Parts: sequence; structure tokens; C-alpha cells
Amino acid sequence: MRVTATGTHTGEWNLFGVTLPPTGRAVILPMVFIWRIADGRLAEGWEVDSEVDFLRNIGVLAYTENGRDIFSDDAGG
Repeated sequence: MRVTATGTHTGEWNLFGVTLPPTGRAVILPMVFIWRIADGRLAEGWEVDSEVDFLRNIGVLAYTENGRDIFSDDAGG
């Protein structure tokens, strides 16, 4: 299943042991959930998301000038 989570970064976020204070910025985070069903029941599940997208949304990471040229369609801000 593919979903897009949206929201506002209003609380602390712990990422790999580093606490990021709230920024009040809008966040868009695409995610993919993969499930294995066995005998009609959920047997395993995985989640794939992009922490890089989240960090870019809250202003922790930014594109370089070279990155803006390469990813011009995505490099809105």
C-alpha cells in the first residue's frame, strides 16, 4: 500500500538519537507498506519511508545548487 502522510511538525522528533525541536513547518512524507498475508492473516509487515524527505521538509537538509539542477522538478524549496 502506498500512502502520503501530511501534517505539521509541532513536536520533538527523535531521529537516530538526535532530538529535533518543533519547527511548525508543513511535512509531506510518502510511505510504502508491504504486507505478507498467510492463511488469511498478516504474517509480516514492512514500512518504507524517507527520512531525507522529512528532514528536507523541516529545513534540516537542503538541495545544493547541483542538486537543484538535477532534481529541478522536486526542488521547490
